[in-house]
Amino acid sequence: MYHYLRNRRNQRHFPLPFIENFLPTKHCNWPFSTFTVQTPNANPNLEAVPSNFHAHSPQRPNLLSTHNLTSTHPAAPSLDKSPPFDQNTLNDIISSNKIITSYIRSGDLSSALRVFRNMTVKTTVTWNAMLAGYSRKPGKLTEAQKLFDQIPEKDTVSYNIMLAGYVQNSDMETVWSFFNSMPSKDIASWNTMISGFAQKGAMAKARELFLAMPEKNSVTWSAMISGYVECGALELAEEFFEFAAVKSVVAWTAMISGYMKFGKIEKAERLFKEMPVKNLVTWNAIIAGYVENCRAEDGLKIFRIMLRYGIRPNHSSLSSVLLGCSELSALQLGKQVHQLVCKSSLRDDTTACTSLISMYCKCGVLDDAWKLFLETKSKDIVSWNAMISGYAQHGAGEKALHLFEEMRGEGIKPDWITFVAVLLACNHAGLVDIGVRYFDSMVKDYGVEPRPDHYTCMVDLLGRAGKLVEALDLIKKMPFKPHSAIFGTLLGACRIHKNLELAEFAAQNLLNLDPQSAAGYVQLANVYAATNKWDHVARVRRSMKDNKVVKTPGYSWIEIKNTVHEFRSGDRVHPELASIHEKLNELEKKMKLAGYVPDLESALHDVGEEQKEQLLLWHSEKLAIAFGLIVVPYGTPIRVFKNLRVCGDCHRAIKYISAIERREIIVRDTVRFHHFMGGCCSCGDYW
Repeated sequence: MYHYLRNRRNQRHFPLPFIENFLPTKHCNWPFSTFTVQTPNANPNLEAVPSNFHAHSPQRPNLLSTHNLTSTHPAAPSLDKSPPFDQNTLNDIISSNKIITSYIRSGDLSSALRVFRNMTVKTTVTWNAMLAGYSRKPGKLTEAQKLFDQIPEKDTVSYNIMLAGYVQNSDMETVWSFFNSMPSKDIASWNTMISGFAQKGAMAKARELFLAMPEKNSVTWSAMISGYVECGALELAEEFFEFAAVKSVVAWTAMISGYMKFGKIEKAERLFKEMPVKNLVTWNAIIAGYVENCRAEDGLKIFRIMLRYGIRPNHSSLSSVLLGCSELSALQLGKQVHQLVCKSSLRDDTTACTSLISMYCKCGVLDDAWKLFLETKSKDIVSWNAMISGYAQHGAGEKALHLFEEMRGEGIKPDWITFVAVLLACNHAGLVDIGVRYFDSMVKDYGVEPRPDHYTCMVDLLGRAGKLVEALDLIKKMPFKPHSAIFGTLLGACRIHKNLELAEFAAQNLLNLDPQSAAGYVQLANVYAATNKWDHVARVRRSMKDNKVVKTPGYSWIEIKNTVHEFRSGDRVHPELASIHEKLNELEKKMKLAGYVPDLESALHDVGEEQKEQLLLWHSEKLAIAFGLIVVPYGTPIRVFKNLRVCGDCHRAIKYISAIERREIIVRDTVRFHHFMGGCCSCGDYW
């Protein structure tokens, strides 16, 4: 393969006439969205086309270009095979073909068929248009076969449409048999076959066809590159990309997605900068890649640049951006995206609305999420899951379970994600018996097989309730090998209930599965510290150092006027630190007068009590809250987010602060949301 590619690279004699007529621009700024051709035979030469591309362009051979038409008009009947038509008949045919194509594009196959049947004269273009409608629609392959057999004068396009239908709706053996029976094959035929095998992960067969293919174009190379990226063979994708005669926007985008998928961010960035042409799919790939690689802030920056270029996002763009907003808790940007959705054709799009619901839930604005959920006209299972998960994360277990029952009443069948949300709701609300019943009903009543995520929820549910023996028994009964998260969850429960023996067992198993797990070391050290075994704490920390395991530093952040302010424990860099310390000292005096006693067990250092109190006072969440009290207007909730679990002392202190300052304080940690108001927390001190 390498020698073949090397030789082809040196020769570079692929016939690519479209290059002479296609001048690439730096950015393709088309109305609202751009799509990349999914069916190779639909557009064999151009890789990216605008959504409003004219239906009768000669470059759309799948519906309206055929050798039965004259070169003067894409819908004119052939002069050598069909009888001559007068101009009125010709205009009628052209008009009917346009109407059929329009109906098919809108998914109205019945109306297209009605027009088709009323036509007294049909060209091969007409037959091909109807064939495309049937062949692409799931469950209509038999009708497509019958229609194909009735076509009086089949052309290569007819065969290609049918071939694509087989690829989408049949097995590859049938596809292969039909391909071999075709009387003539063009580049689109070969591309359809290669793409079909690539989409099904059969890259060996795709490569075999690639090597046998007499003539290749950019679609051919793109199909191979995309196929290798999808099946995880990034090195082979790189090899094909390097030697591709022409690198289309699809090929560039596939490589960017591949690099992001495997965490090679710098390579993805380099390709993105070097790309001569970018379409919306390219921008979506780089934005989604940043978000998926825990660099949401960079993803949001790229999104803003994309908007400045005048490229309008689609639901895929917005889903990634809203996920980034959720991770950063960037509520203000999320609201701006919501306004963008409302002003666009996506305002009624279920996917876009669901992404907004999820964003509001994760940014702590549950009321807005619920309002949007009620306004969503068409709710799918993902929409219901997002709202049920939102209630679960906020500790509103009863509302989550009520919504689950309402979903069932609507006739929507729950999936495995639904049950993760349901079990999470039971967990945060302490509904142990109800959670066990739902877990037991998954297979029996709904046919949903429990996954590792469900077992993790159950171990957490039982462990938090102090049923550590039952949690351990459940782990032993799992039908698959326990993963690291299971033992991490058990270890967290042991920390809450100070069960040293079981904590050591859980930590050992966790570190056997994941030797670099900082959580395993830290949680075990916390258990030792809570029982004043400081020599054991020192031993764990030495082990971490010897194994080069780095603890994730705890930090909290708060968004003020589109600016995210980040704080670390004992922070020394924030410009308002003097005012923050002054506010905290003032609060500490008031809290102690109100009965607050610092929880020194939360200070996991072997130092004196006074120093422990100082360390606790400067925890990152307290610094962020103090800053919020200074700058956030009275009456506006203070929203703080932390990358680790909120400690016991901070939880206790924030309850006092909410009462003293008469403010609503919302804190999101890695476990759940805590809504503090009037000296109480929504978790009921169960978290």
